Amino acid sequence: MIVIDKLLGSGISFVLGKIATAVDAELNDDERLREDLLGAQLKLELGEITEDEYDAVERSVMDALRARRQAEEEESGRPQGAFEAARVRVESIEADVGEARAAPSPKPKRRKRKR
Repeated sequence: MIVIDKLLGSGISFVLGKIATAVDAELNDDERLREDLLGAQLKLELGEITEDEYDAVERSVMDALRARRQAEEEESGRPQGAFEAARVRVESIEADVGEARAAPSPKPKRRKRKR
């Protein structure tokens, strides 16, 4: 009887642990928060919610994202945006500055006249 109770207890504990992990992941998922914000923006554009309601949704999403980032920074012991030289490598840089101008043609050399 004790063996069955231990098996049943450990099984229930395992399932509840998995449920808690899934709920935590869902609540703290950045993608879900962004989707909520996009949904609110769509509703605003369609006139289903007011600007004030959208602002409230945006504020709550941004607060949740900030809290998540801060918790991650505290866990890792360094800021999220910290530079890691080993992981960053610049391959190339490309710049476009307005219209391309043709390079000036070289001036023709004048020949000296023989006198």
